[in-house]
Amino acid sequence: MSDQRESQIEKRLRTLEAHLEQENPILLQVVKSFRQLDKVGRKLGLLDPTESFATRVPWWPVIAILGTFSAGKSTFINSFLGAKLQSTGNQAVDDRFTVVCFSSEPESRVLPGVALDADPRFPFYRISRDIEQVSEGEGNRIDAYLQLKTSPSEALKGKILIDSPGFDADAQRDATLRITDHIIGLSDLVLVFFDARHPEPGAMRDTLQHLVSDSIQRSDSGKFMYILNQIDTTAREDNPEEVVAAWQRALASSGLTAGRFYRIYNEDAAAPIEDEALRHRFQAKRDEDLAEIHGRMHQVEVERAYRIIGALEETAKGLENRTVPNIRGMTDEWRKRVWTYDGIVAGLVAAGLGGAALANPESITGTLTAFGGGGLLTVAGTVGLLLGAVYIHYRFRRLAANRVLNALQTEMGPDTPGDMVRAFRRNTRWTRSLFRKSPVGWGRGSQRIVSDVLAGCDDYIQQLNNQFTNPSG
Repeated sequence: MSDQRESQIEKRLRTLEAHLEQENPILLQVVKSFRQLDKVGRKLGLLDPTESFATRVPWWPVIAILGTFSAGKSTFINSFLGAKLQSTGNQAVDDRFTVVCFSSEPESRVLPGVALDADPRFPFYRISRDIEQVSEGEGNRIDAYLQLKTSPSEALKGKILIDSPGFDADAQRDATLRITDHIIGLSDLVLVFFDARHPEPGAMRDTLQHLVSDSIQRSDSGKFMYILNQIDTTAREDNPEEVVAAWQRALASSGLTAGRFYRIYNEDAAAPIEDEALRHRFQAKRDEDLAEIHGRMHQVEVERAYRIIGALEETAKGLENRTVPNIRGMTDEWRKRVWTYDGIVAGLVAAGLGGAALANPESITGTLTAFGGGGLLTVAGTVGLLLGAVYIHYRFRRLAANRVLNALQTEMGPDTPGDMVRAFRRNTRWTRSLFRKSPVGWGRGSQRIVSDVLAGCDDYIQQLNNQFTNPSG
C-alpha cells in the first residue's frame, strides 16, 4: 500500500512538471528545487515517501473572496464569470467553501469536497486533517465544508476562485475560521466584501478583527482588497457620504487606511438612482474601482509565480532557521533528561554500595576476591547488573522522549505538527547515540542542498523580473 501511495505522489509531481513545462518553465525548475528539499525532509524525518513539500503549495493562481453574509460575494462572482453560477440572496445561501475552477465542458458541475481534499493541485489538499485538529470527528465530514464547481467561463482560465460562507452566523465557526486562515495564507489575492446596506460596522467587530486587524500585519498584506459592495443603496440616504465615512472609520479603527478601500455595486441588481448627477458620480466611482479590482484579478497569474518562489524560499529557510534548531533543542532537552535520570540511579546505586561497605566491610572484600578469582556467581551477578542498567537506561530514554513531546504538545496544543514529532522520534531511537548532537539527516549534504535552493530562489526571481522589466532600457 505504501509503495502504491509513493508512486501516486511521484505521478502527481510528474503531471505537474508536464503542465508547467508548457506554461511556465521557471516554475518547472521550482518543482525540481522542491524535489531537492524533499530529500532533506525525508532524511530529517519530516516527510515520508508519500509526501512532498511541493504538494503543500497550490500551483494554480488563487483568488479568495471573503466577507459577511449578503455582502454580494456571489453576485460579484457571477458578474465576473458572465454566468449565474453561484446562488444569490439576502440570507445565507451556501454554508460551504466553494472552489470555482475552469472546465471546457459546456455545463457546470458540482463536485463533493473530497475532490479537493485528495487533489494536491488545489488549495485544500488534505485540509481534512486541519479540520480534525479543530473539531474532532469533523475531518470525515469534509463534504459539509467544501465543494468544487466547474465553469466554462473564459474569465476563469488559469485561475481558481474561492467563495467563502459568511462569517457571522456559522454553526461551525471554529473550523470555518481555520479554513479561512488556510485560504488566506495560500491565496494570491484576497477580496474582502462588506455590505453597504448595513451601515453599522461596529456590530461586526469580530469580523473586522479577523478580516482586517489580523491581516494588515502580515508581510503579504498588499494582496488584500477591502470592498464596500452595494454602495448604490446609500444613494437614497440624506447623506450617502456619511455611510461611507462610517465604514471608513470602522476600518481605520481596525488599522486599515482608506487608500485600499473600494466602493462598487452590480448594475443589474442596483437600486434606481433618480438624481442623474448623483447616478453618474456613483457609476464613475464604481467603474474606476471595478477596473482596478478586475485588473488585479487578471494579474494574479504573475503574482502566483512570485508567491510559489516565495513559498520555496520560506520552506528552505524554515528548515534551516526553525525546524532544525527546534529539533536540536528538543533532542538537547531529551539528552539532559536522560543524563539526569541515569545520574540519579547511578547515585542511588553508589550510595547503596557505599552504605553496605560501611556496614560490613568484609562482604565487599569477599566479593572482590571472588570476582578476581573468577567466581561464577559474582560474574553472573555483574553481567546481570550491567544488563539491568542497560534496560533501565533505555527505559529512561523512552520516558524522557515522552516527557519532551508532552511538553511540546501542551505548549502548542492541536497545532503541534506531526512531522516534528516524527523527526524527534527519529533522533531518540535506541540506536541513536547520546553523544550525537546534530539532528539525524542534517549533514553537509543536506545543508548544501538547502543553500543551493536558496541561491536558486534569487535566480528564479531575476528570471521572472526579466520577463516583465528591462532596467537597461
